[in-house]
Amino acid sequence: MNGGWRTPPRPADAQAVAGVVNLNTATADQLKLLPGVGPAKVKEILARRSTRLFSSVDELVKVKGIGDKMLARLRPHLTLTGPTTIRRASPPDKASAPVVATRPAK
Repeated sequence: MNGGWRTPPRPADAQAVAGVVNLNTATADQLKLLPGVGPAKVKEILARRSTRLFSSVDELVKVKGIGDKMLARLRPHLTLTGPTTIRRASPPDKASAPVVATRPAK
């Protein structure tokens, strides 16, 4: 144990994104940009969509591996109308990033 006050690194899937994904038209690569959505969930979303288009964002909970909590996290990035505009958010400028104090390891 290092005794420090360090923030654990963010998992790769927690990277910030901007924009929205149209559940009925997005490509597999676009769906993978959603936080917490990997290849297995993308496959399930595309399989569901191939039989019936989504008529509500809430229907995403019918996809294996996506529950109410994940839907709540994804909701700001989901739409059924308009183009898919999702992209990785630009990292904040280091000059404007807040300074976080850490205690040195012993």
